[in-house]
Amino acid sequence: MKDFLLFRHARGLPAWLPSILLFCLVLLTPTAYAQAAAAAAAPVVVDKGDVAWMLTSTLLVLMMTVPGVALFYGGLVRSKNILSVLMQVLTVFSMIVVLWVIYGYTFAFDPGNPFVGDASKLFLKGVGTTSLADTFTATVKLPEFVFIVFQATFAGITGTLIVGSLAERMKFGAVLLFTALWFTFAYIPIAHMVWGPGGFMLTRGALDFAGGTVVHINAGIAGLVGAYLLGPRLGMGREAMKPHNLTFTMIGASLLWVGWFGFNAGSNLESNAGAALAFINTLVATAAAVLAWLLIERVFKGKPSMLGGASGAVAGLVAITPACGTVGPMGSLVIGAVASLVCVWGVSGLKKLLKADDALDVFGVHGVGGIAGALLTGVFTAPGLGGTGAADFSIVHQLGIQALGVGVTLVWSGVVSLIAYLIVRAVFGGLRVGEESEHQGLDITSHGEAAYEA
Repeated sequence: MKDFLLFRHARGLPAWLPSILLFCLVLLTPTAYAQAAAAAAAPVVVDKGDVAWMLTSTLLVLMMTVPGVALFYGGLVRSKNILSVLMQVLTVFSMIVVLWVIYGYTFAFDPGNPFVGDASKLFLKGVGTTSLADTFTATVKLPEFVFIVFQATFAGITGTLIVGSLAERMKFGAVLLFTALWFTFAYIPIAHMVWGPGGFMLTRGALDFAGGTVVHINAGIAGLVGAYLLGPRLGMGREAMKPHNLTFTMIGASLLWVGWFGFNAGSNLESNAGAALAFINTLVATAAAVLAWLLIERVFKGKPSMLGGASGAVAGLVAITPACGTVGPMGSLVIGAVASLVCVWGVSGLKKLLKADDALDVFGVHGVGGIAGALLTGVFTAPGLGGTGAADFSIVHQLGIQALGVGVTLVWSGVVSLIAYLIVRAVFGGLRVGEESEHQGLDITSHGEAAYEA
C-alpha cells in the first residue's frame, strides 16, 4: 500500500482511490480464496452412513448363502441328501472366503492386465484400517476392509450356486477341490475382467452392476459342465425325484429375496439415490417374475405351484442383477416378467434338449436368467426407456458389448470348469460316490448323519 501511495502521488491520482481499492481487496479476498479452494481437489470423504450400509449389505449377502441357498437347495433334494447339500453350501462358502483374503482379492481387484490383477496385496499385504477403496464417486471412499469383505461374500455365494447342479451324487472332497480350482481360474479372472481396474470387459463398456456375468452365468455354465461329466442320478427317469420339503425351499427363496437387496443395492457402494434405484428395481423385477411364472403355470399346467412361485422369484432376482443400477422401474418390471418366461423354458424345454441332469436347474435359472438379464441390460439402460444411459446411448451397440461379455463368460468358465473337473476326477479316481452310497444317500455315507429320525 505504501508503494501504491507513492505511485498515486507521482501520477496525481485521486486521494480516495487507495481506500476504495483496499475495501475491495478486503471484500473480495474471501471470495477469491473460496474459488481457489473449490478449484482444488475436494477432500476424500469416508461417510459413516456408507460404511454402515455396506456392512449391512455384507450381512444380507451372507444371509442369502447360509441359510438362504442352503435351505432353498436343501428342500429341493430328497430327504436322504439334505445334509450333504447343507454341508456343501456351508463348506464351499467358508473355503472361498479364506481363499479370497489370501489371494482372491488381490488378483481380482488390483491392477494387472486385462484378465487378472497382480499379487501386490497377497495375504492382504498393506491393507489396514487406514487404507481406502474407491466407490463410484471420486471423492467418496470406503475402508478397504469393508470392500474386501463385501466382495468375499459375492465370491462365496457364487461357488455355492454350482452345488445345485452336482447334488445327490458327487463326492464331498471332489466338490471342494473343484471349487478351489474353479474359483482360482474362473471366478477371479472374470471378476477382474468385469469389475477390476483395466478389466477386459470393463474397458469395453460392458454393464454388469451386481454380477449377471460374474456370478450367475459363471456359476450356471460351471454347473452344466459338471452335470454332463457326472451323468444322471441313479434312477433318473424311472424313479420320482420330487423335492422333499417345499417349505424349506420357500423359506430359502424368501431369505434370498431379502438378502438380494444387499447384493444389488449394496453394489452401489454408497447409501444414496443409486442404492435406492437398485433397491426398487430388485423389488419390482422379482414381484413381476413371481406373477409371470405363476401365470405361465396356470395357463399350461392348470395350477400355479409353490415351487413355481419360488423359482420365479429367483429368476427375477437373477435377471435384474446386472441391470439394477442402470434401468428404471418399468424396465425392471419387463426384465422380471421376461426372465420367468425364458427360465420356464430353461428348466423344461432347454433342459430336455441339453439332456443333462442339472439336478436343481442351476443353468436353467441362473445361466439362462443371467444371460437374459445381461442382454436386456443393454436395452433398458437406454434413457428413452427409463434407464440412466447417456443421451447418445445406442441399444444396438450396447447389445453387442453385452453379448461379448456373455460369450466370454460362457467360454472362459466352461473351459476352466471342464479342465478342473477332469483334474478332480483323476485325483479322486472319479467324481461320483459309489452306487450303494448313492442309493443310501449322501447324508449317511458321506457325513455319518441323518437329517430325520426314522
